[in-house]
Parts: sequence; structure tokens; C-alpha cells
Amino acid sequence: MKALLLCAGMGSRLKPITDLVPKPLVPINGKPLLQYWLENLSNAGVSEFMINISYLSQQFVEFVQKSEFKDSITLLYEKELLNTGGTVLANREFFGRQPFLLIHADNLSFCNFKAFLRSHKERPCHCVITMMLFKTTMPSQCGVVTLSENGIVNEFYEKVDNPPTNLANGAVYILEPAIIDFLISLNKKVIDFSCEVIPKFLGRINTYLNDIYHRDIGTIESYAMSQVEILKFLDH
Repeated sequence: MKALLLCAGMGSRLKPITDLVPKPLVPINGKPLLQYWLENLSNAGVSEFMINISYLSQQFVEFVQKSEFKDSITLLYEKELLNTGGTVLANREFFGRQPFLLIHADNLSFCNFKAFLRSHKERPCHCVITMMLFKTTMPSQCGVVTLSENGIVNEFYEKVDNPPTNLANGAVYILEPAIIDFLISLNKKVIDFSCEVIPKFLGRINTYLNDIYHRDIGTIESYAMSQVEILKFLDH
């Protein structure tokens, strides 16, 4: 399976750290955040990666040149940011007509990725997306979902006051080619995945709960907490 790792953002909430280092390359226990994704996904059987870059792009070039995964990585420089859906659409030939992973790589995530991939293979036949979920302590700052009895997304709320649930979207997806067909039908270049895609597929989104660890490395506080929390995974 192939994966698109989204790394082009400026990480403005993590300033001043991201004045010098792009957020997906910030060190966590001495290792770049992006390295954890490459290791975890490769161990689960992901064989090819596309990484979109823009802000401080040369640092990604240097990272990949030194990486043991360099032969499996395609770097995509975006002069104009297309948002998540637009990047998928613009690179649809890379994915072919096979399911693929779409990941916001400014999160730190540990889970049974093989089980995540398996949950998509075993999804109800009408579902064309599998969304990774996690339980958040700050639901008003996340996109949250309500589920049917069989774990299908019924409702999606993007950063609302008084959210009805603490089940949050981890911004880690497995997508079927039908999603690309939908993106083509929008007839536009810049597409917001959360606002323009997810709401159109309610009732067709399978879910997988990451009950091990998932954190958005979005603020100085969350970044500091990740440095401590990761230690429990290094002991195993």
C-alpha cells in the first residue's frame, strides 16, 4: 500500500520552534517526528511514500537523502498549497486505482497499524473511507464524530463548542479510489478534506479506534508532553 504524508504546513501554533524546523521534523526524544511515521508504517507493510513539502523544504530534502527509506520516498514540492483534498487530487496517478493511506504527519501516533489496515479490508462493503479515531480530553479543539452501532460515522463536528462526544478524528485515513472520483467531480484545485469531503460521506466512513496513543503536536504544551509520554513506548 502507498501513503501520502502531509508535511507542507507552516506549523504556526508551534512557533518559535517552527521558525527553525518544520513541524514534521521536530525532534521527539532525539528522533524527527516524521521518522516515527516512516518506521511504523513500513513495519506494517507500507511500501511507498509521497511526502508533500513547502515550508523549509530543504530540510526535508536533506532528511530524505540520509534516510534508510529514501528509495521508497517521493518528495512533492508544492509552491501553491492545495489543502489536503487538492493534494490528493493533483497526485492521483501516484495512487492508481488502489486504496491508500492519507496522513497528517504532524501527529505522533502509536497503534497496531496492521490492525488498522485490516479493519479497512474487513469494513462494510459500502464504506469507502476508514478513519482513525482517538479519545481526546479537548473535544472542542478537534473534529469529533458520533457512530452507529457498527462503528460507522453518523455525524461529524469540526471544532465546535459543546461537542457531543470525545471521539476525535486522528487525521489518519485509508481511502478507496471512489474518493478520487469525488474530488474530480468537484472541478476545483484547492479542496478542504474536513469541510468538503468528510460531510459528503457520512454513513460511508468506517472507523478504527487507536486506544494506544495519538497526540497532535500542535502547541508548545502538547510538544512538551509528547517528549515525556513517548518514554513509555521506548521501554517496550
